[in-house]
Amino acid sequence: MDPLSLGGLVAFFTILVLFSGVPVGAGLLIVATGFLLIFDGARSLQALPELFYGDLNSFALLSIPMFIIMGSAISSTRAGPDLYEALERWLTKVPGGLVVSNLGACALFAAMSGSSPATCAAIGKMGIPEMRKRGYPDEVAAGSIAAGGTLGILIPPSVTMIVYGIATETSIGRLFLAGVLPGLLLVSLFIAWAIYDTWRRGAAGVALSGITYSWKERFEILPRVIPFIVIIIGVLYALYGGVATPSETAAVGALLCIIVAVVVYRMYQPIALWAVLRDSTRESVMILFIIGAAGVFSFMLSSLFVTQSVAAWIADLDVNRWVLMGIINVFLLVAGFFLPPVAVILMSAPILLPIITAAGFDPYWFAVIVTINMEIGLITPPVGLNLYVINGIAPDISLRKILMGSLPFVGCMVLAIVILSAFPGIVTWLPDFIMGPEF
Repeated sequence: MDPLSLGGLVAFFTILVLFSGVPVGAGLLIVATGFLLIFDGARSLQALPELFYGDLNSFALLSIPMFIIMGSAISSTRAGPDLYEALERWLTKVPGGLVVSNLGACALFAAMSGSSPATCAAIGKMGIPEMRKRGYPDEVAAGSIAAGGTLGILIPPSVTMIVYGIATETSIGRLFLAGVLPGLLLVSLFIAWAIYDTWRRGAAGVALSGITYSWKERFEILPRVIPFIVIIIGVLYALYGGVATPSETAAVGALLCIIVAVVVYRMYQPIALWAVLRDSTRESVMILFIIGAAGVFSFMLSSLFVTQSVAAWIADLDVNRWVLMGIINVFLLVAGFFLPPVAVILMSAPILLPIITAAGFDPYWFAVIVTINMEIGLITPPVGLNLYVINGIAPDISLRKILMGSLPFVGCMVLAIVILSAFPGIVTWLPDFIMGPEF
């Protein structure tokens, strides 16, 4: 069987196994082991334990559990509601101010936690009931939080960016910087739509409630928010000021978040701290297991010459490079509909990176494009993790309404991809300015 046909067979059985409900990491191992055994013989299996361990034997991987602990510590406090309430008090007179407040809170919380589901849960628990109480339609209340939660995988520190950096052997520090301006662009597009949509509907949130806040009330909540803003600035300074490596920075950030959770939010109980470490360990092990399994899966594809053949076939396509990028975007978008971002990146990035660099695209720009595609996958069925998180918070809002409320923000993400394609300097300027050109 020729490698391209074999690649199609691998894709078919991979989709079949993953759709059966098997965990992603276990599914990748099952497919990889089965194809190696059938097409390469039993002796090829001897290398699998070493390959699995080798993909996890990286100092950079230490940053993943540390950043997850950082996010888990924040998620276990009232940081999300406090961020939401602070922004609400300052933006209450802006048309659609409550939606804008929620989107801003999602962006800031995402920057601290790096997790989309955690952002949805933390902001949504307070934001959705408040918006509904003030007369915002259910789809606006739910859809804005679902979309705002996706910012967690783009705005640094982002676990998804760390995984991309490890999979493609690119600088994690540059990847973090590459996500800053696109993240702000996406937040701006979301907010612009929220203001326009409120104006179009003829309803400003404050007019529905009559609630106003004094300057004293606006300032009195800031002390609860400032420590987390300081942590974000401190983590970024340590990373880009030459003070520490990404892994060391993540460890310091995790420790500072736990200290703030204990001191500011009085999370003294050992059972609360244990819950933070338990949940962080569970999520870290899941991600690391997928990374190890994806390494074995990539070895299988390479051993059977599937990777090389697919790359050669795409490279031989006589199409404009933007047509090629369009095809890749469609592939990433469809893959994101069914698989979590970490799995898609680990499976596709090592294959696609040589192709896009040969076509003249910047690997860090491509990382941002990949991430935005994964964000779209988080709020589109059939998987759409954020849709189900929001449905869990507000079960009386149907998935259809949540999806309809999210669709305008999907349009904003597509627009962001178009803008970044027309002006790639939005991605590359900050990394080049702070760290110097890499090439």
